[in-house]
Amino acid sequence: MKTLLRFLLRLLYRFRSYNEEALKVAGPVLLLPNHVSWWDWAFIGVCLEDDWIFVTSSTTAEISWLHRFLMVNRRTFPVDMNSPYAVKHMAEYLLKGGRLVLFPEGRLSATGSLMKLYDGTGFLICKTHAKVVTAYIRGAKRLPFSRSPNLPKWFPRVSVHFSGVLSPPGCKELSVAEARARLTDWLRQQMVRQQWETEMVFGAATVPEAILQTARDRPGRVAVQDVTLQEITYRRLLAGADALAVQWKRLLSPTASRVGVLLPNTNAFPVVLLSLWAEGKIPAILNYTTGTAVLEACTKLAALKTVITSRTFVTRAKLDLAPLQQLGVELIFLEDVRARVTAANRLAAYCRQLWGTRWNLNHRPDDVAVVLFTSGSEGIPKGVELSHRNLLANIRQMLSVIDLMDNDRFFNALPLFHCFGLTVGLLLPLVTGSYVLLYISPLHYRVVPAAFYNLNCTVFFGTNTLMNGYARKAHPFDFRTLRYVFAGAEKLQESTSSLWLQKFGARIFEGYGATECSPCVSLNVPMHLQLGSAGQFLPGIEFKLEPVEGIQGRPGRAKGGTNAGRLLVRGPNIMKGYVNPEANAQFQSLNGWYDTGDVVEVDSEGYLHILGRLKRFAKISGEMVSLTAVEDALSTAFPEFGPKFAIAVIARPDPIRGEKLVAVSTEPKLTLTQIREAIRAHGLSNLAVPKELTTIHELPRLGTGKINHRELANLLQESTRAAVG
Repeated sequence: MKTLLRFLLRLLYRFRSYNEEALKVAGPVLLLPNHVSWWDWAFIGVCLEDDWIFVTSSTTAEISWLHRFLMVNRRTFPVDMNSPYAVKHMAEYLLKGGRLVLFPEGRLSATGSLMKLYDGTGFLICKTHAKVVTAYIRGAKRLPFSRSPNLPKWFPRVSVHFSGVLSPPGCKELSVAEARARLTDWLRQQMVRQQWETEMVFGAATVPEAILQTARDRPGRVAVQDVTLQEITYRRLLAGADALAVQWKRLLSPTASRVGVLLPNTNAFPVVLLSLWAEGKIPAILNYTTGTAVLEACTKLAALKTVITSRTFVTRAKLDLAPLQQLGVELIFLEDVRARVTAANRLAAYCRQLWGTRWNLNHRPDDVAVVLFTSGSEGIPKGVELSHRNLLANIRQMLSVIDLMDNDRFFNALPLFHCFGLTVGLLLPLVTGSYVLLYISPLHYRVVPAAFYNLNCTVFFGTNTLMNGYARKAHPFDFRTLRYVFAGAEKLQESTSSLWLQKFGARIFEGYGATECSPCVSLNVPMHLQLGSAGQFLPGIEFKLEPVEGIQGRPGRAKGGTNAGRLLVRGPNIMKGYVNPEANAQFQSLNGWYDTGDVVEVDSEGYLHILGRLKRFAKISGEMVSLTAVEDALSTAFPEFGPKFAIAVIARPDPIRGEKLVAVSTEPKLTLTQIREAIRAHGLSNLAVPKELTTIHELPRLGTGKINHRELANLLQESTRAAVG
């Protein structure tokens, strides 16, 4: 029967199993798979020797004769899940050298992702010291026999991947309750990591390949929509990219590998991106909010000879591209390219999609996929080369800890030249097959929530500044369909988090990342959430902390002590390198480690707490003072000034104490006395009190809403020179 069943599974689902040798281990041993369909017992069972026993629910077995036949027989271990003796009976069996198969989720997944693990499994491991083998069932969530809302397929490709034999960590010094909790967390980390590692080995190797696989499964499904409300299906997306790729053969130099892209959040952006990949080109995505000088510097840095843009966009955004043309850069306007695409070209593109794409898919995983430019908030932007492996690794790292589904609807108002907006807001939904709305600007605080409401979106993200702006303007019912809201790129303030919770009943999940990390490094999720932190590190990411003179962790945060220092990270999502020669040489010398330049604390539970960028620390009288902490304290201390109030803090040289703090506010009524009282009320030392206060009409900001501290320092320096003159 087992041989026949395996043959049928191979015939219907192209079933394969990997690392079955791990199942030959002697008991006591627990086999712990994920649980995504009613057929999971078959996929696992055909790989097992006869003495392996499945733990089943005696209550569920009473539903029908079929349930009784499958769940009560010589290959099962029926237990009453509501009985306090259920775990005891399983423990007794294991202690006799038994081998048990147990689904630690205790139910079918409702999302296709790993759900919560019952700590009874941790208790079993603690009491029996059983060895552990985990299993990842890949592809079964698409079966009609699953409860997942993901797009079903009658005959998806299914495989089972067994881990090696795992030895759980010792917990002799802990109480039973602490031990079962720690072992359950350990088990979840193993299962999450196994899922991510398996997808990296057996999933698509490049971003266009991953998008193509998704598109072939759902060609008629809407992939992208923009403010024109024009819907682009996956079939139309691929056909449009195919038609443009034909034009690039004629318009782009075969010797130029990088091509500049200067476009806003519209349907045209993903079409252009895919078309350049189809033609084997590397898109260099330019930031149109930084001004002509920075735009020119980025163009020189990436050695761009061609920039693809839109005449309509350039006119409406009032961009001055004459300096680029003076550099010899050719501007290709999409309006002109579209005029060259005939009806016959479009028909040919659709036909190629029917018979299989003819794209150039000779990309290798480590080939550069995109060039992005850092924000430049504290210096000249750097050109970051991200490979296909970098982007896919980060997408899969996030998918391993977040239960995103095919029917989720993303709302992306973050600019696509920003890594957060590109990877999380566009590539992730395209790879998973979800819908995404591309909104033209994140600064439309009143319009964005209303659009989110009208489109019934479920996933939203932005920076602290943007989230605060939306909360002030939105109606309490605008985010009624929201499932997930993520914040990154700057520190999430407690006031913003509380406002969202009170007004919309939504928890903001804060994360941490950088363009060089594709971008996500750590993330809070419902399974593991600690308010005030930036979450735990994603699977596959290593970290180390280098001591910083004058900065120490604060013992007592969470459990145990903390570690603090300058954060360095390493993993498959870390960039290939910089375009800047000097910066790239420095990065390559670290042997895969990326120096974030941020000072952080990591507590004993693995949660990351951002203290601030090292450049945003001032050394005053020999002590290090975080400018970010001072800004956080002041930004919420003066509600009487209204929602438009903003304040920033910068450091200036001081002949006596080394450096001094200067506060820059938009409120002319604010005084240094009020600032001093607010700093003390927040528990900061006297060294954190600004010695000067300046008022300006509006703080300079980047396209993501973050304060542009570099520009602010330049403004103050110019005003000082003018005053002296």
